[in-house]
Amino acid sequence: MELFYTSTVVPRLIRDLAAARKTISYNSCKTLFTAHLLAGVEIFILVSMALDRYVAIVKPLHYMAIMNRRKGNLLVVVAWGVGFWHSIALLLMVLRLPFCGPNQIDHYICDVKPLLKLVCKDIHVVSILVIANSGMVVVVIFLVLVASYLLILYHLRTRSSAGRRKALSTCSSHVTVVVLFFVPCIYTQKYEDENCHAEGRGSDVTWITE
Repeated sequence: MELFYTSTVVPRLIRDLAAARKTISYNSCKTLFTAHLLAGVEIFILVSMALDRYVAIVKPLHYMAIMNRRKGNLLVVVAWGVGFWHSIALLLMVLRLPFCGPNQIDHYICDVKPLLKLVCKDIHVVSILVIANSGMVVVVIFLVLVASYLLILYHLRTRSSAGRRKALSTCSSHVTVVVLFFVPCIYTQKYEDENCHAEGRGSDVTWITE
């Protein structure tokens, strides 16, 4: 999933690093649907993995009854469903907005927040919806994941040192992925919130063409 997600952003980023004038067509901007779809799916798969680790460590005797194959498949379907809802909501909001010049954004991809600076009408309500659908969701889910691991650590206090090491070793890879995924996402959302109304005129400006 991570490979598919990064493949929607990294190739254009690498191309633009070598280009003197960075351009992207309006139709190519619609690929933000794919990026947000895959990001949403990955986020909820990480939540499912955290739930799996919590049940395996806190309730090991009930693991097979709680996390069977049917429920695992259901969690994957829910992840794709929520990811699709998240991305299609953002795409529909963007497609219904009237855009006017200048056709440049201070961002390397056509993300929603930078595009809002090109809208020709009041975007107060739209900005709140975008923040709720993107920024707040990321922060809330990150806090849920942190809370799940705090609960795991709380239940491990009665285990032996060997049992604690074994349990924590099964979580280390998941914690690493969560940190590497969510920290940049939260930083990006915070940066875009602070610069939502700023004028982008630096060397990283992307020009949007027809």
